[in-house]
Amino acid sequence: MLAKAHTLGLIGLDAYPVEIEVDVSAGLPGTSLVGLPDSAIRESKERVRSGLKNSGFSYPGDKTTISLAPADIKKEGALYDLPIAMGILAASRQIQPGLLEEYCFAAELALDGRLRPVKGVLAMAQSLATQKIKKFVLPAANAVEASLVENIQVFGFTTLRELIEGLHNPETLKPYPRPDVNAGGNSRDEPDFAEVKGQFLAKRAMGIAAAGGHNILMVGPPGSGKTMLARRLPGILPEMTMQETLETTKIYSVAEGNASRAVLMRRRPFRAPHHTISDVALAGGGSYPQPGEISLAHHGVLFLDELPEFHRNALEILRQPLEEGCIRIARAQKSLNFPARFMLVAAMNPCPCGLSGQNPSACRCSTTQIARYRSKISGPLLDRIDIHIEVPAVHYQELSSTAPSESSAQIREKIDQARYIQKKRFTEEGIFFNARMSHRQVRKFCVLGKEEGELLRRAMTELHLSARAYDKILKISRTIADLAGCEDIATGHLAEAIQYRSLDRGFFL
Repeated sequence: MLAKAHTLGLIGLDAYPVEIEVDVSAGLPGTSLVGLPDSAIRESKERVRSGLKNSGFSYPGDKTTISLAPADIKKEGALYDLPIAMGILAASRQIQPGLLEEYCFAAELALDGRLRPVKGVLAMAQSLATQKIKKFVLPAANAVEASLVENIQVFGFTTLRELIEGLHNPETLKPYPRPDVNAGGNSRDEPDFAEVKGQFLAKRAMGIAAAGGHNILMVGPPGSGKTMLARRLPGILPEMTMQETLETTKIYSVAEGNASRAVLMRRRPFRAPHHTISDVALAGGGSYPQPGEISLAHHGVLFLDELPEFHRNALEILRQPLEEGCIRIARAQKSLNFPARFMLVAAMNPCPCGLSGQNPSACRCSTTQIARYRSKISGPLLDRIDIHIEVPAVHYQELSSTAPSESSAQIREKIDQARYIQKKRFTEEGIFFNARMSHRQVRKFCVLGKEEGELLRRAMTELHLSARAYDKILKISRTIADLAGCEDIATGHLAEAIQYRSLDRGFFL
């Protein structure tokens, strides 16, 4: 007998409908699985066999053919266990085939019949909301995440036996209630800027970067506080909107599942990959493309410590996402777009040993070594980093000082005000902060007076700055003016912005 069950497959961050067809007919005992399954799906035959047996059902002793349609798309993951099991039960008449028509199934099946959680549930639920079938059967551990999506009904179960009993008694089934998406959204316990001693100029630059969404590079000797500053940046960024929260949660749902995290990603992500990371791990990809570190940092912070130590090819991958906010992964069968709208925070030493910024007399790096070290960062990549800031060694007087320092809450209050100004300014522009302005928008919103225009002309001419640096300076000036509550860009705002392009001037500590 032929039976059908419905599920969803994943390609990147998107889900598509998959129909499981199971035919049990007379013939030599055996199971054939077709439809381009991966190893995990091929092994599902053994999990399903044991899961059915230990749940009080039987596995057909006849010839069993299982087809995953559409047959021309590769499929991966253990989420097909449950729909395959349901199709086998219906094809072998252990349950009525009509019970499966209104439901979509996704779960890994344990040998004892338990339903284990799977990845990508939020993406699948969003896809299901646009389809005819609106009832989604999942492991109980995935039900909360799927119920975030409106216009579908989610049913969570812990075992296969419990699921079958529920299908036979539909009047007892109750959809999982949609959680309160606003509950607990204001909890902030990130590291505080008040813990950072000294580095007032660096804190100022970090505040400007957060207010305008600008990328930033810190140059300083070891122990000067670069990592401390970077790890405190998410704590002064504005709260994520619900749209940003759902986008970020969807990425983590596909990449990691929800077993080790909260249902909703309410905090902006902070990713700090090691400098030995591969190109694929940073950008994303693989045989079955998965999001990389730059996508996992979407709407958050990507921190690259010891920037020159990263592989050159990996760093060059950052060019496109820094400009466009996404990364394109091209494979033979399909090209995928992963979102990657992050703030880049990078840190490096002024020389290979790092001592030239702390104790120049102790530095033994030759001019050639220093030039080779700095050349690992290409000009085009450096050009895409808005703010360059020197982070010098902290003196004893600053370390031992007990004077109160500006806290993250105080800094965030100013940043929220600046972001509110930008939100009003860009109401009809399709962007939300200054760093995302196009050249046309820069010309529209960063108008300079005669004195300011002359200052910028001299800076461009004498410092030999690029056209991209020209736009960067204007964007940073606009952010500094917003922090000051000024409608126009003044000479002081522009002068401060120019000093944040120190590496364009070939200047290091």
